[in-house]
Amino acid sequence: MLKRDDAVKFANEWAAAWNARDIELVLASFREDVTFVSPTALAVVGTPRIQGKPALRAYWHQAMSRIGSLRFSLRRVVWDAATRELAIVYLSHIDGRSKSVSENLVFDENGVVSSAEVFHGVAEVN
Repeated sequence: MLKRDDAVKFANEWAAAWNARDIELVLASFREDVTFVSPTALAVVGTPRIQGKPALRAYWHQAMSRIGSLRFSLRRVVWDAATRELAIVYLSHIDGRSKSVSENLVFDENGVVSSAEVFHGVAEVN
């Protein structure tokens, strides 16, 4: 069972993996049958729901191919041990534009991400 310190460590490693553009490192924490929901997925692949690690990999590679620069800056981490849900709140800096994002990850009993949902801010943050 993850504890708060583990969740904070996970969030920092997650952001570092994204900043390195290491999709495989991010995927290493996800189950094979993961469900991922994001408004960006709707824009990139025509559906907001991605089912399974292979489809998530393909979506992330497609999305990354459209991005020149990317940096995620953690703002806060919210961990709910009872539901095993981690909210990673960060500033997303992509190609000179910034917005606030919350990535909500649910972990299974083995500490692997079983589902994720992304919430994007509507206004740019300076």
